[in-house]
Amino acid sequence: MLAKVQIVNNSHHPLPSYATQGSSGMDIRAFIASPITIKPMERVLVPTGLFMAIPEHLEVQIRPRSGLAIKQGITCLNTPGTIDSDYRGEIKVILINLSDTAQVINDGDRIAQMVFQQVEKANWQAVDQLDNTERGSGGFGHTGKQ
Repeated sequence: MLAKVQIVNNSHHPLPSYATQGSSGMDIRAFIASPITIKPMERVLVPTGLFMAIPEHLEVQIRPRSGLAIKQGITCLNTPGTIDSDYRGEIKVILINLSDTAQVINDGDRIAQMVFQQVEKANWQAVDQLDNTERGSGGFGHTGKQ
């Protein structure tokens, strides 16, 4: 299913697009006046020049690009980053350099991917007790190491 999404592109880069028929995400590009050097363990906020009116029943998730992560050690810090349907500001991406050397981001580099996701809202039902399950309250490694 294709959702109609209004977009303003203030950059000189093409609109994000799906690379293949089976792609779930679209690459987004850095829109910067000069290269950004990211030192090891440093984080930066990278503009894209993109503004969107996301339909109310959707959100956009910003996710890392696997090639950037494995080749340069750069990933998105807030992953997945959520862009709500009522946000109208510029899409910016928080990147962090997890490598041991400085990395450079240039204008037009593909820095992240965005995925559109359906949003379901919750309607709280206050109760005095929850039903029991086999797992119960076990969490964080409760099944052991295998």
